[in-house]
Amino acid sequence: MLIVGIGGLLRDTAAAVLRDGELVAAIEEEKLRGAHWARHPGTLPLEAIRTCLKLANATAEEVNWVILAGPLGAGASAQLHVQVKSLFPNGRIRVVDHHTAHAASAFFLSPFERATVLTLDRTGDMRCGALWQADGNALRLEEELYAPDSPADFYGRITSLLGFRARAEEHKVQWLSASGRPVYAELFRQVMGANAQRWPNFDRSFFDTDHPTHGGFSEKFFARLGVQGPEGITPEMHSDLAASVQHAVESVVRDLAGSGENLCLAGGLALNALLVAALETSGCFERVYVQPAAGNSGTALGAALYGWHHVLQRKERVPAGNLCYGPGFDREEIKKVLENCKLRFRYLLTTGELIDTAVAKLADRQIVAWYQGRMEFGPRALGNRSILASPLNPYSTENLNSYIKHREPFRKFAASVPAERAGEYFECGPNARFLATVSRVRPAHRERFEAAVLGGDLVRVHVVHKQDNPLYWELLEAAGRISGLPVLYNTSFNLFGEPLVCDPRDAVRSFYSSGIDSMFVGNFFLEK
Repeated sequence: MLIVGIGGLLRDTAAAVLRDGELVAAIEEEKLRGAHWARHPGTLPLEAIRTCLKLANATAEEVNWVILAGPLGAGASAQLHVQVKSLFPNGRIRVVDHHTAHAASAFFLSPFERATVLTLDRTGDMRCGALWQADGNALRLEEELYAPDSPADFYGRITSLLGFRARAEEHKVQWLSASGRPVYAELFRQVMGANAQRWPNFDRSFFDTDHPTHGGFSEKFFARLGVQGPEGITPEMHSDLAASVQHAVESVVRDLAGSGENLCLAGGLALNALLVAALETSGCFERVYVQPAAGNSGTALGAALYGWHHVLQRKERVPAGNLCYGPGFDREEIKKVLENCKLRFRYLLTTGELIDTAVAKLADRQIVAWYQGRMEFGPRALGNRSILASPLNPYSTENLNSYIKHREPFRKFAASVPAERAGEYFECGPNARFLATVSRVRPAHRERFEAAVLGGDLVRVHVVHKQDNPLYWELLEAAGRISGLPVLYNTSFNLFGEPLVCDPRDAVRSFYSSGIDSMFVGNFFLEK
């Protein structure tokens, strides 16, 4: 039984394939075609579909079901139906609405048999949020939230007010918030109508539709901030505004979720790791699970899972696996790229030699690109497409942020640590497996990890399980044997706002366009 799930057609399009109840491939089109692909909304992710089927060792003619996650775009359904039917001549087609796909992706990949499911994003298919009760194969809708009463949209408005790009740079506001004070949080709750009832009901007097720039706020809003319009926002206010929107949205989401035993999260707002951490520690739920690729691309997973559990009524759960469901490249494919680029390289004959060489370069304070195995699905690097540095390198912050990633100093990198050793250094929960939450550094190690601390004792931690990524786990263990510290700083292997590198040519281009010192592509070693 072959199911193709397609999601994010209007933004962040992706495809996923389930084969006999096993998730065998999931890829975002943008990672295959480049960042410019975002300019083609409403288009099928043909490269992602082709690559997913190749990884599934299947043909389009063998596909039994094609599940499309909405929205499909105005007037697009008939045209898409013809295109999909031409592409999959023997496949039956089903369309699932946007938030149902989000809910399916969250619950059916979770470890829970029963849970409350909360999905939140900017607009979705007019809905911007939904609350579900899930049990077995069933998703029962309890409550809906419709745009424009969207906490995610309000977060985007503050993003724009701070000079960042809404729908693209909300993550910057998230990390900036860690250094601020939530002095405007109560005002922001009032704007969202959170004080009157559990579900938001925005006070539209705080918005001005005639002036959509700078978040589209009205004179009343700026007066309540104590400034004369957007030009009155000083740089000193930025971190406080960021902290205020973060805290206000966290409180609104806690109200929306309610309380219970298990909570599952998906939708673009669930990519906010600080929000996830706040829910984990709120005491409202015993356990919290967030689908790691929670944004629009993750609806491709949800569509495929909806097909398996709802359309086919199969009860066998699909494990999330290690989330590395993109393409990988063998030795000959890598060698061909390196030789075509006329590069000098060394081939490391064994895994032991690969690990030892990488550890030696990290100990020598080098910044290392680590390109191994299959590409990750979702926005985070989990040890297969990563840039690494040793925490013992006193220049790691400056080198990674300023000279390689060219990003703001408040955007910290993650600390990867083997699961067996994580508790020695950090307090972290299950969602740290996929970098989907924020953890705390233990007081005894606060100074050691100063470069990665967001604020107070908050730190991004990637807990690496051996079964998820044996090679990366061994690299961390080997670093610990040499230095006494089994932790490496990890940031995604991409530059200049581009997607995560996919193929070896992407890796080579990024390596030689940056200040990275050395690179390991499979067993091939390159050094500048």
